[in-house]
Amino acid sequence: MIRLKINNNDVTYHGDESMPLLWYLRDHAKLVGTKFGCGIGACGACSVHINGKVARSCSVPMSALNSGEVKTIEGLKENDQLHPVQRVWIEDAVPQCGYCQAGQIMAVIDFLETNPTPTDDDIDQNLSNICRCGTYTRMRAAIHRAATLMNKNEVN
Repeated sequence: MIRLKINNNDVTYHGDESMPLLWYLRDHAKLVGTKFGCGIGACGACSVHINGKVARSCSVPMSALNSGEVKTIEGLKENDQLHPVQRVWIEDAVPQCGYCQAGQIMAVIDFLETNPTPTDDDIDQNLSNICRCGTYTRMRAAIHRAATLMNKNEVN
């Protein structure tokens, strides 16, 4: 038996402990914002936060999550307010097809927590999620704007 929190909700899992978190989220918890991309942890479409750090859920077995905390794209909203990265993504029309964007957003939030004023090179070197539509230019601009918003929120 595995006990964990998903989006601040207590969960108990009694199934196959080798099952990847991705499939628990999608098939059991019905949290389908987390997407299947490659299944080998290379693309990042399945990115979530585990214990406050970004992780690729297709590569994390349920057995690694006992007493852990998972946050998905569905769990980012607080007090009916979107996270600043989500807000900027929408306002700046970042996605083209949108398939990879939940994973992109989760990766960017984690990145901005440790890199509050990134350069273009910081973004290029540290964010490895793949976008097949190639919206990297829009993503980079949105990351800079989100960083500004997040830094202003810290001051207020």
